[in-house]
Amino acid sequence: MQSDAKFVSFEVPAELAGKRIDQVITQVLSDYSRSRIQRWLKSGFVTLDGEVPKPKEVVWGGEQVEVQIEQALNVVSPENWGAENIALNVCYEDDALIIVNKPANLVVHPGAGNSRGTLVNALLHHYPELEKLPRGGIIHRLDKNTTGLLVVARNLAAHHQLTMQLQDRQFNREYVALTHNVMTAGGTADFPIGRHPINRVKMAVLPHSKQARQAVTHYRVLEKFRCHTLVKVNLETGRTHQIRVHMAYLNYPIVGDQLYGGRPKIPPQASEHVIAILQNFKRQALHARLLGVTHPDSGEYLECTAPIPDDMQQLIDTLQQDKLQHDSQQ
Repeated sequence: MQSDAKFVSFEVPAELAGKRIDQVITQVLSDYSRSRIQRWLKSGFVTLDGEVPKPKEVVWGGEQVEVQIEQALNVVSPENWGAENIALNVCYEDDALIIVNKPANLVVHPGAGNSRGTLVNALLHHYPELEKLPRGGIIHRLDKNTTGLLVVARNLAAHHQLTMQLQDRQFNREYVALTHNVMTAGGTADFPIGRHPINRVKMAVLPHSKQARQAVTHYRVLEKFRCHTLVKVNLETGRTHQIRVHMAYLNYPIVGDQLYGGRPKIPPQASEHVIAILQNFKRQALHARLLGVTHPDSGEYLECTAPIPDDMQQLIDTLQQDKLQHDSQQ
């Protein structure tokens, strides 16, 4: 077993084959109760071969388990999640589901350092019935500073249906991203992603690691600027930080990404305004603009779109003007 202050990692022993994952972790991490470990599983702090398992999932020996122990120990347990009157931008709702347009600087779930003021706290105020659902009904995540659409189930049947769709890669998830450097053309990034071997906060492309999971990202050029590219991105899989990791690996890191992006790329002879806009954009320029799912009740395709947020649009407009001004001087 490998461990430090932030995580615990171990291989499922052969003698525990046929047991549930919560039973296995309880036996290996005997200092913690099964009820606590089940909460960790439901909150997404445990991965099994790189994916979040169900608490009752059966293991067969040899799988790699990782527990984000520091975050798990500091997480606010679901029974203590509180409702807060925080405004929500709801794009669609009915008796089965809600589609929300998440702003920047909003954490999805309560956790270490973010016990209040999260999307879950807001949802519990507007939809109290979500208290009875796993993870407050939220089916998938967006990073704190990624904006855009995510879906929330309103009952257990819808939660199960939507979760199955997500696992079967049936969601239509389209993003817009602004990257550093100029792409020649679009393509597909098919590189496995896993936890960074040194910096456990980060993910990384790990081509030869058994712990890495398949990750597929399709991207297409929408517009080229002098030193940047606006791209449309479609997710085939949904690994943690997937778009950010793949774009950085291809040498097209997302503008403003404090974890993977590096220093701002400034066009030659750029104006002070352009420089200031780029340097002051402190979040990843990544927006989930389209979400399509099969409605769990009707079986019909349901799709919502969300406009690019103002701060990101200002950044795009500034780079468009910079390119026009530069081209007119040639």
